[in-house]
Amino acid sequence: MLAVLCFFFVKPLPVQAATQTFTEPFQNVATSQSGQGIRTDMYFVKMGYWQVETAKLNLNFQVSQLADRTLSDLTVAINGVKFASFRPDNTSGLQTHSIDVPVNLIQGSNQLTVQGQVLTTDQGTVEKTQTPANWLTVYPQSNLNFTYTLDEPEPAIKSFYQHFSGQDTIAKGQAGIAVPKAPSNSELAAATYALAGYARVLSNAEEAIAIAPSDSETLANRPYQMVVARYDHLPSAVKQQIQTRDLNRGAVLQTVYTNGRYQLIVTAKTDTLLVKAARFVANQELMQETKATKKIITAKTQTFSSSLQDFGNHYALSPTDTTLTGSGHQQAVFFVKLPMDRTNADGSQIKLNLRYAKNLDFSRSLVTASVDDRPIGSWRLTQAGANGKTITLTVPKNMPLANAVTIRIAVDLALPGTTTTTNDQTPWATIGEASEFRVKSKPQTSQLFRNYPTMFLKQGAFDHVAVVRPAQMTNTDFKTLTNIVNLLGSFAKRNTGTITYYDQAPSEAVLAANNVIAFGSPKATRLVQTLNPKLYFRYNGNFTRLVANEKLSIESAYGKTLGTAQLLRSPYNAAKTMLVVTGATADATFLGSTQMVTQPQIKAYRGDLIAVDPDNQHYDYRFKKQAITSTGSSVTKQLLQKRTLVIFLTVAAVMLVLLLAALIFLLRKYGTRAQEKGITNEKQNR
Repeated sequence: MLAVLCFFFVKPLPVQAATQTFTEPFQNVATSQSGQGIRTDMYFVKMGYWQVETAKLNLNFQVSQLADRTLSDLTVAINGVKFASFRPDNTSGLQTHSIDVPVNLIQGSNQLTVQGQVLTTDQGTVEKTQTPANWLTVYPQSNLNFTYTLDEPEPAIKSFYQHFSGQDTIAKGQAGIAVPKAPSNSELAAATYALAGYARVLSNAEEAIAIAPSDSETLANRPYQMVVARYDHLPSAVKQQIQTRDLNRGAVLQTVYTNGRYQLIVTAKTDTLLVKAARFVANQELMQETKATKKIITAKTQTFSSSLQDFGNHYALSPTDTTLTGSGHQQAVFFVKLPMDRTNADGSQIKLNLRYAKNLDFSRSLVTASVDDRPIGSWRLTQAGANGKTITLTVPKNMPLANAVTIRIAVDLALPGTTTTTNDQTPWATIGEASEFRVKSKPQTSQLFRNYPTMFLKQGAFDHVAVVRPAQMTNTDFKTLTNIVNLLGSFAKRNTGTITYYDQAPSEAVLAANNVIAFGSPKATRLVQTLNPKLYFRYNGNFTRLVANEKLSIESAYGKTLGTAQLLRSPYNAAKTMLVVTGATADATFLGSTQMVTQPQIKAYRGDLIAVDPDNQHYDYRFKKQAITSTGSSVTKQLLQKRTLVIFLTVAAVMLVLLLAALIFLLRKYGTRAQEKGITNEKQNR
């Protein structure tokens, strides 16, 4: 008990006093632009609780070896305000130019623009004809470095939320979710809902939020903590902060700040209310709106999220107008982040809202759009559209789209006749802020890691996920759980799904009705033993090591240290997915989870099994011949799911019956007349 009290009252290093630094990268891909006039836009966010002292742009770039360094130039602007110009150094390789950004021009969300001209000369004369030799490449090492001090969090829940989810807080490992040392299944479910709410809105996809016991070393130096526990499981020091009359009304969310440690307590007397409170925490909108230091959550409190980070498959190219200046070939590059669970289908489009000058040679002026450097279409500019024209270009059907899509808009603005004069201060073309990337997509259904974790989600929410864990969780097991649920949570757009924890093997009925995640060694998690015959990498008879298979020879000692993550088609229901993260020990199991923490990591794997050894050697294997999930639905069931089709078929069936009835009636009617006529003729012949 003394250790717990010390943990909650020990004074950590103050996070708000000293000057701190944070480096924000702009993008993770190199981008090249061609043309005498070039432009690239980058975006960054300044946290609202920062008091920025300095901001330095480190631009890592390369220009064409043929460019004239005495004539080529680059200009940098922030939010449309230009503040620096320079000429590239006289070198043919990579170069880095550091520029101080005026602090007074920095807002919350910011647009940083680098534009200029890359000119080539022939015997001292500027080349009039643009060629591919006019190029500039900006590399992903480009970043913005801040020095700042922190405003101390206010007691309001919204202030805690802002600090807890801040990109610097996460990147520096200062945030965590505290649970009891031996948490119940409901407490782990509540912690997972809460974590998912933060993971889905984090701007830094490289980091994770830890779930760990409140007295663990993992959380010892993390000043921002969310404590998730049923009231009877709270440490005594925390219990004293919660009033009984509040608990009698419902679940309690309450900020508690002590000696430089900032906590949000999420607690209730019952498991049901605790999960309800966690769903409230998982709603970004509600947390940003809550100004009180305490919030009571009842069974009637509406907690469901609307459409967090869900843009309805419409993605704006830029929050503001993008203006290209100068005649000739001009380019603007935009970056759009898409969910990994979707793939391009027929009908995806780029909608451009374009305005441009009227004094162009419209027979030679056009706009071209490219997706990931693949041209998808061009449109010739016209005099009639100069004051405003919406242009729609269609993306080729089934063209693969990555999670981060580069959209390049190039305009060729030709002057009439032989005129070669340019005026770089004249706005020649503007790409309006209404321009967007409309993605008509279809879900990925293959049970491969390139599609993980979307097979555990449906319509942006947890799709009946059952997590089978060790009954007695070690600190290493908590690290494994942290790795698994961070990436899973980052894809959950809504907090309305269901995730349930089990510390014993569930019944076959539960396993058949759920998508299952099982983690732990076979001795710690009995379900892993049961699944051993179905695993791709299997254990020996006494479950002490993984054994060799058709993909990999495994030495006996090596098999004790190898960790795996295996995506199986559920043996209990072919329409469900089962993820098994396992190794012979807790440490080996943790290794198996290390490659599924962030989106950049998981994107590197194409198969259905990942294996990792203590030397950080990775294996990527595919065992399934058919990776598409079986729906298990009959033709009749599939048809019934399409209401319009059912109505159409019903009407068609009724019409067919009526038609057949009419046909039978006519046949009988005229058949009877013919028969009567035949009898009459026979009598007359007699």
